[in-house]
Amino acid sequence: MVTLLAAPAEPLTNAGSTQLVVAALLGIAAVVLLIAWGKVHPFLALILGAAVLGVVAGVPADKIVTSFSGGVGSTVGGVGLLIALGAMIGGMLAESGGADSIVERVVGRVSGGALPWAMAGVAALIGLPLFFEVGVVLLVPIVLLVSLRVDVPLMKIGIPALAGLSVLHGLVPPHPGPLVAIDALGANLGQTLAFGLLVAIPTVIIAGPVFGNLIARYVPATAPEALLPTRRDAAVAGDRSPTRPGDGRADADGDLVTEDDLLNPGAGRPGASIEEPTGRRSRRAPALWAAVVTVLLPVALMLLRAIGELTLDEGTAGRKALDIVGTPIVALLAGVIFAMVFLGYRTGFSRTQVSGFLGGSLPAIAGILLIVAAGGGFKQVLVDAGVGNLVADAAEGANLSPLLLGWLVAVGIRVATGSATVATITAAGIVAPLANTLAGPEVALLALAIGCGSLFFSHVNDAGFWLVKEYFGLTVGQTIKSWSVMETIISVVGFLGVLLLDVFV
Repeated sequence: MVTLLAAPAEPLTNAGSTQLVVAALLGIAAVVLLIAWGKVHPFLALILGAAVLGVVAGVPADKIVTSFSGGVGSTVGGVGLLIALGAMIGGMLAESGGADSIVERVVGRVSGGALPWAMAGVAALIGLPLFFEVGVVLLVPIVLLVSLRVDVPLMKIGIPALAGLSVLHGLVPPHPGPLVAIDALGANLGQTLAFGLLVAIPTVIIAGPVFGNLIARYVPATAPEALLPTRRDAAVAGDRSPTRPGDGRADADGDLVTEDDLLNPGAGRPGASIEEPTGRRSRRAPALWAAVVTVLLPVALMLLRAIGELTLDEGTAGRKALDIVGTPIVALLAGVIFAMVFLGYRTGFSRTQVSGFLGGSLPAIAGILLIVAAGGGFKQVLVDAGVGNLVADAAEGANLSPLLLGWLVAVGIRVATGSATVATITAAGIVAPLANTLAGPEVALLALAIGCGSLFFSHVNDAGFWLVKEYFGLTVGQTIKSWSVMETIISVVGFLGVLLLDVFV
């Protein structure tokens, strides 16, 4: 379990309740305005918002700096390592072709009517270790080609794929949002993972295949031809020229990724039936089982730890072993090592190439790590100023459910800033004191409620909105009808699932 930096016994200010409320509102408003109106990077916006909050609350300047720095350190120490390891797994899946092999095998063996369900399942599977944007980039070419080849409406298979990615991104560790909520609330990661998967299944079904079938009637999207991979002449080894000048995209080795490459792994690629250029190692497509195990191994280890906590006595050898292997860092590290061996070395990549894949996956998450770290600092200033305790007291007096409060706060910040991560960070910081009044499973559900709220109604201030719009060739109106509504369905259905679980735990 990732722990929260302990709040001080006494707040850093003697400000009254009204001043603290004003400070919190102005701090959050500063973050919202800087991101949404000023177009300031969320990292800077969170730093400036924390400064506004601390100054208005009457916290001494040196204490603001100390509190913020402490929050940054504890967050990076608890969450940063996990995000980095998760990115490495995703990088190996992407660069080795393992993610493609999962998609291609499933898509190649289902009929047209089952394609939406298959795409939702595939997206959810590869979405476990991959960040949303990476998953979109990997899946969209497949979605476009499948839609073109089998004459299925693009939205009918595109929405299920997006739903699978989005649900996993918002609700299931090791994605940054759930990890931040777990860290801020002191939730049990294994319990949050188990509950998140239970909530994710019906949510993906309703927001994916069910909604996709409906919206396909009203959004007649067409696959953008410019984004379709092109064929290449594979007659000459090492020939990098596409059949249409200026078209095509390159893989990690500089080879053009073609339609046949995507839907027939290994066909026409170096290492399949073509002799490799001198000095280049022969490669083969990674086995499907290796890609699947890479995705599921960290999840399985963390779930085993959660099961051990429920079924084994503390202090026994079995319990200690499961506690070690199910520790998030150990579980994700095991996934990285497995991917290095079975997606890297065993498929023909050199040690230098594998190292390059792992290292190349880290720069892309630098921005995420900075935002998460600054969010941890903002959260700690909230806690240290006494705002969190004030919110806890008010919620207790109003008899307001902590789950509903967490969801509503996350919804408001998500709609205002467009950032699911910022919404999760801020909402978790505000309701963190409520976690002390809840039992262990309820704390995990509170983390999931916040995650659900952070996905509510993506619109024009969200980068994901524009990513989907451009990849699927939609108008702004069509994107709102499809993507934005899908995100809202995920948020509402997921939260209802959390409330249902709360009845039984």
